[in-house]
Amino acid sequence: MAALLKPKIVKKNQRVFIRHQSDRYVKIKRNWQKPRGTDNRVRRRFKGQILMPSIGYGSNKKTKPILPSSFRKFLVYTVKELEVRLMCNRSL
Repeated sequence: MAALLKPKIVKKNQRVFIRHQSDRYVKIKRNWQKPRGTDNRVRRRFKGQILMPSIGYGSNKKTKPILPSSFRKFLVYTVKELEVRLMCNRSL
């Protein structure tokens, strides 16, 4: 039986995006919220400001559901589905 091909999993560093001016005021929580102001520097992406989350920070679409043990993550809805997966012996 041939060995399974193990794709190289490249996990990018997960950035913590904080809310604009959350470091300045206690009443503004750190949880990210998109700035919507017309003159907001973060929304206009000025140099030296807090970075906004974008699609470029995401992981590779093919390797995203793969666990470090090279198995894929999946949901099982019935016992029959689980038996089929175990018979294939490709996932746990």
